[in-house]
Amino acid sequence: MSTEDRPAAPRSLAEALRGRDDVSLGALLRGRPDLITPVPTDLTQLASRAGTRASVVRALERLDRFTLQTAQALAVAADPATYDELLGLMAGDDADPAVAQALPHALGVLREQALVWGADDRLRLVRTARELLAPSPQHPSPTGLGPTVQEATAGMSPGRIQEIVSAAGLPSTHDSVSAVTALTELFTDRRRMAALLAKAPADSLDVLERLVWGPPYGQVTADPAPRLRWLLDRGLLLPTAPGTVVLPREVALHLRRGLAHRTPEPVPPAVEAAAVHRPQVVDSTAAGQAYTALATVEELLKDWDEGGPAVLRAGGLSVRDLKRTAVALDVPEPVAAFWVELAYAAGLIAPDGEADERYAATPAYDEWRELPAAERWSRLVTAWLPATRTAGLVGGRDAKDRTLSALGPGLDRSAAPEVRHRVLALLAELPEGAAPDAESVPARLRWERPLRGARHEDDLRSRLARWTLSEAELLGVTGRGALSAHGRALLGAPAAPAQSPEGSAGPEGSGPAEPSGPGDKLPVHHRPAPLAHLTPLSPAEQAVASAAAARLLTPLLPEPLDHVLLQADLTAVAPGPLQRPLADMLGVLADVESKGGATVYRFTPGSVRRALDAGQSASDLHAFLATHSRTPVPQPLTYLIDDVARRHGHLRVGAASAYVRCDDDAVLNEILADKRAAGLGLRRLAPTVVAALTDPAGLLEGLRAMGFAPAAESAEGDVLITRAHSHRTPPRTAPEPVPEGPPVPDDTLLAAALRAIRAGDLASTTPRKPGTVPAGNGEPPRTGSAETLATMQAAVLTGGTLWIGYVNAEGAASQRVIAPIRVEGGFVTAYDHTADEVRTYPLHRITGVAELADDAD
Repeated sequence: MSTEDRPAAPRSLAEALRGRDDVSLGALLRGRPDLITPVPTDLTQLASRAGTRASVVRALERLDRFTLQTAQALAVAADPATYDELLGLMAGDDADPAVAQALPHALGVLREQALVWGADDRLRLVRTARELLAPSPQHPSPTGLGPTVQEATAGMSPGRIQEIVSAAGLPSTHDSVSAVTALTELFTDRRRMAALLAKAPADSLDVLERLVWGPPYGQVTADPAPRLRWLLDRGLLLPTAPGTVVLPREVALHLRRGLAHRTPEPVPPAVEAAAVHRPQVVDSTAAGQAYTALATVEELLKDWDEGGPAVLRAGGLSVRDLKRTAVALDVPEPVAAFWVELAYAAGLIAPDGEADERYAATPAYDEWRELPAAERWSRLVTAWLPATRTAGLVGGRDAKDRTLSALGPGLDRSAAPEVRHRVLALLAELPEGAAPDAESVPARLRWERPLRGARHEDDLRSRLARWTLSEAELLGVTGRGALSAHGRALLGAPAAPAQSPEGSAGPEGSGPAEPSGPGDKLPVHHRPAPLAHLTPLSPAEQAVASAAAARLLTPLLPEPLDHVLLQADLTAVAPGPLQRPLADMLGVLADVESKGGATVYRFTPGSVRRALDAGQSASDLHAFLATHSRTPVPQPLTYLIDDVARRHGHLRVGAASAYVRCDDDAVLNEILADKRAAGLGLRRLAPTVVAALTDPAGLLEGLRAMGFAPAAESAEGDVLITRAHSHRTPPRTAPEPVPEGPPVPDDTLLAAALRAIRAGDLASTTPRKPGTVPAGNGEPPRTGSAETLATMQAAVLTGGTLWIGYVNAEGAASQRVIAPIRVEGGFVTAYDHTADEVRTYPLHRITGVAELADDAD
């Protein structure tokens, strides 16, 4: 291509964007969705918006460490810089091959995100990014470099500059500008600079060594030591303020052998496998955890079935209620907070909205309970993946030093879904059955988003990564730390890299297996078929992936049993999960003694009385046990039921304020003589009736504590049957995740935005016909109906393109670029460049029209 045929270099970011195709512009708008909120009118406005401080900061925060290092190097390079200059700053004199290989991709990302524009011989970092990343005394650059010689000497007297030039061995000049230029050329000439430093005293070189990697500023006294005086005289240190000196950028780059960064990091840290297990063991362990998760959530909701803890005035659970819940679930408090938040995120619990507000199950809980186990698990995990409420923060402090409570405000972290998905995607990159080293995952995330948190080991993203690993294990997405098959399906990921039999895990507990080949020792990013392209799924895609995960999990979950094993010691053993009717009835008739692979229930007089209070008879209980026991009903259990049933209801408690009546006056005599009845305030009214000062509920509790089995009765004398009352909230929706900035546009919105931007740019850049004067607000000039009609008819004949102002039926005004096809009946049919389709417009809604030149050249 000749020089005449070569396209001119863009003179601005807007021109650079104008030269992009729709695919490139679409990538920019996906990567920086804030740029189309709202849709810009043309590419000039898009470029202006891409240079605003808030948008640039957001874009920089999404860069990985090496790409960010590349941008930081451009911020200290000349403006514009060449690709070779940038490569020298990144790779140094030794030309690190890893840096040279990774630099084109990093530069491509910066160009795609509109942070860098221009050809390789004129690379320009957008001005706002340069201002954010360039060094200053208030905000030292991450590169550790100081100002240039020209910047550092800007306020220095001409005489002092000439003294420095002379001391450095350079000829005197007639002006400060040429003197600073000569000094800069000296410091950037490797041979002459090496000769100058060879004459420096050893202790002066020590001073330079302490400043070379930053911070470049140091303190001096009014009378500097000889080692400092030697450096100051030759401009190797320059004063910036009284008592403060700085190492010029050119000097530091020479000492660094050209490197802008002490340690360029072109390759992300590897996610190493800490252990490798057989995939079957991982899947079965994860399935067991998934079943435990379902049982835990059910137990939590069952505990809150009649109305849960009170809602604090500021919202959330009190510390006491969280402790009580943790004890009931037999888990630590942080884990209890996770289960409570998960049930809330899934829409299974919510405040009931009453005056004395309490937490309770929602109607969705009853629907959820009826689903198959795998689908119930899928609902929980699908709620967990996009949730922004972060249970790990419970117990911490907010910005106002207030305690963060479970279910309370202040727990949303918009970065949580992205981190959660990224952690699982990193697990999916490991071979099947491989569990990652717990610290290598946060280290990888810190490389991928270095500006998203503090530069220390306990930043928010690192904590989110650790919480994700533990929560995934609790939910059964992982087993023994490795991603399960159903967890992989949940991400929509393909099958994991397979391992040969020699590389599979040895006996359980023997530690990591030996790698099956050299590829297993490579870091994740060098493994074949990386999965870094995995992105969060759309709701429709996630529904499909969740259904696939449920199908994989179903055969791994135990089938519910319809029987128990009754023991002679008044216990029943459930060797697995029980069918719901059996579990519900057994939960009333017996107390849970222990949980695990098998649940042990114990029958006590109190538990049997509870079943009788619920309306069961002794014959009902005998029949129930005979039907559902694989072993004969033990005689002690039969005797226990008959004995409690015989005494149940023998005493009747009703409301007087309260009374006890019994046909056997000897029993009443026994009660009155018992010292434990003193607090009940009993007084005999008749041989078979005793009145009490306490209420019926307190009287029932007191008599039961004395070993009796009283029954409550109504005012008519009928026995009251007490059944658990299921308290439900009104229908509630699950909490919506808090988005992290504007949402990424879908394909439909993106295509429409691109058409609108292109059409607006066409209208703003195409020359108008001579005599066309736009309105003062940048809209097409106002025209009358006759002029509008004539212009439309002329454009139909000539095939011209028009710029129109249009007001739709809702009164919304817009600008459009159209090519009229025909005009009839008060309507114009035209190809609309903005909508990229043929449309019909009423002429009376067109406010103005202007002709666009056919040739923009």
